[in-house]
Amino acid sequence: MDLSGHIAIVTGAGSGVGAATAALLAKRGATVAAFGRREEPLRKAVSGFPDQSSVHVVDVSDPVQVAKAVADVVTKHGAPTLLVNAAGIDGPVALNDLTPDVWNEQIAVNLSGSFYVARETALVMADGGSIVNLGSELSFLGMGLFVHYCASKFGVIGMTKALAMELAPRIRVNAVCPGPIDTPMMDAELEWFPDPVATRKGAIERVPMKRFATPEEIAETIVFVAVSMPFATGSTISVDGGTTAM
Repeated sequence: MDLSGHIAIVTGAGSGVGAATAALLAKRGATVAAFGRREEPLRKAVSGFPDQSSVHVVDVSDPVQVAKAVADVVTKHGAPTLLVNAAGIDGPVALNDLTPDVWNEQIAVNLSGSFYVARETALVMADGGSIVNLGSELSFLGMGLFVHYCASKFGVIGMTKALAMELAPRIRVNAVCPGPIDTPMMDAELEWFPDPVATRKGAIERVPMKRFATPEEIAETIVFVAVSMPFATGSTISVDGGTTAM
């Protein structure tokens, strides 16, 4: 799949699925604008492709920063053709600790951040463009200790469908919804529990495929949805090892 000529914005490009997606897009020929909070991880993610990438330090929960970053991409590379909204935060929080500040941060990054970047990008995106938002298995399932995360990811699906209707036929908007992924974010999440090793084993056991996904597997799906599903919009694609089929 040759993606030469595509200009892609990838948020959360400093680690996990975002980093894997940025690298895969660049490997296949796209020009990639890597968005994230810290410069060094962003540079590492696209280090093999210095002539077809740029790094943009931006907090997606800040609409002013987002508007400037998208404008910088247009100035440097031209109108984007692809957007992957992979920025996100999570972590278990018991209800008595779920303060307004914790709640608001989760919504600000996972839901509002995806909206801000999608809005600014859609306003300048070339016709035929494609937006892929990162949902989750918890876009469909409830889970204790993840009330804030579930709310944000359920919201991503509603936002995806509404944007798809508003932007059709000029721009397609879809969501990819992974299950558990073997990433540093997952490692940090497991450390919250008294026995992280046992918790990992239990988490793997509940997946019908009996393993976690790799970031690269999710990136492959994201890129496929972005460029190889021309009649799909407003769709959600689950890549969860079967967790939402149960």
